[in-house]
Amino acid sequence: MGRNWIYLSIVVAAATAVGYGKLGSVVDASVPTLPPQAVVVNLPSTNVIGANGIFRDASYTTFFNPTNSSPPFFQVLDPAFLTILGPHAFVRGVVANPEFAFAHEAPIWDPETDEVFFASNDGGPLGRSDLNNNNIVSKIHLYDVAKAFTSSGSNVSSVNVTVTTLDLSDEIQMTNGGTGPLHGNLILITSGRGPRPPSIALVNPRSPNNVTLLLDNFYGRQFNSLNDIKVHPTSGKLFFTDAPYGFLNVFRPANLMQNQVYRFDPATGHVRVVADGFSRPNGLAFTGDGKTAFVTDTGIQGGFLGVNQTLPASIYQFDVDPKSQAFTNRRVFAFVDNGVPDGIQVDSKGNVYSGCGDGVHVWNSEGTLVGKIYLGTTSANLVFASNGRLVIMAETAIYLAQLAVEGLDLASFA
Repeated sequence: MGRNWIYLSIVVAAATAVGYGKLGSVVDASVPTLPPQAVVVNLPSTNVIGANGIFRDASYTTFFNPTNSSPPFFQVLDPAFLTILGPHAFVRGVVANPEFAFAHEAPIWDPETDEVFFASNDGGPLGRSDLNNNNIVSKIHLYDVAKAFTSSGSNVSSVNVTVTTLDLSDEIQMTNGGTGPLHGNLILITSGRGPRPPSIALVNPRSPNNVTLLLDNFYGRQFNSLNDIKVHPTSGKLFFTDAPYGFLNVFRPANLMQNQVYRFDPATGHVRVVADGFSRPNGLAFTGDGKTAFVTDTGIQGGFLGVNQTLPASIYQFDVDPKSQAFTNRRVFAFVDNGVPDGIQVDSKGNVYSGCGDGVHVWNSEGTLVGKIYLGTTSANLVFASNGRLVIMAETAIYLAQLAVEGLDLASFA
């Protein structure tokens, strides 16, 4: 622990015994300014609980919040997080519906319209979707968000903008992942429903939202329930995960293949496995140069089988072979302390972000957990929307975090 970090922890502890901290002017100019919603955790003070202390016994139902701060806030675990946040960071609720998990996954930012698209929970709690009912894809406009923030007269209060639902064809069944836009089209990946196959499709983000299916089988065999997708930054090939959650959430048949990561080349039609050996592969992302891949494994979340905390809740890191683009040199990048690492993104500096059980966890490129965007509830996915905006899906709510970093330009990967 460096001198600046010790200094910052002491100042914040003295100034903010409970709740949020503001440093104002800092005597040591090398110490970053603490944004208003930031709370510093002095990790060495948490390293020993003691025989008579209270330990967490469940990663889903008990949270690591030693300051007992009220969400949403930024939980600072390392000084590097302050550089990511910048002095003017904030996190605010954008829209909420406590009765409907309308904002689960598949967040896509369209730079042409400044809209964010997303999908409701497919088969899970409050998702209003099951074997007999499809989930929905909706959007919000970030212009509406900015206008609502300005009109609120507050720097931290939540707002409630309009959500617009897309009228998609029946070819789209149980959307769970998305990326792009690719040549102006959204890329959606679906889990399928009943006998209807999982698929990858291009969707026009503008009315009439026409659909072009790209893939719905592996040499004649249905996938299990496709989960998430990314475009490789330099080759333009599509990489996607296949997981068992359609079966585990009781809207798809039992698996026909193991759970794997695939590469698909739309130009040639070739599909190949690039990584296996997972329990339940979920989110994936690449560094900006395309040389490193990350895959989340949400093994502990078993749907109707329940939670098994001895299975993975991990992010694995791989090298991407420059010729075959197979994922090689697998190693553990992170194991999360709350829930599972679901959707995952990388910023332009190589920091890694994943939606977890208590919000968004943020690691530096070396795998050190530097901080959290602490929501006190599950986030399954997130997307950068330029100008430091990070849009966070939180099932029954959407949040926007203003940061001092930029995400990768996913729309430029072609």
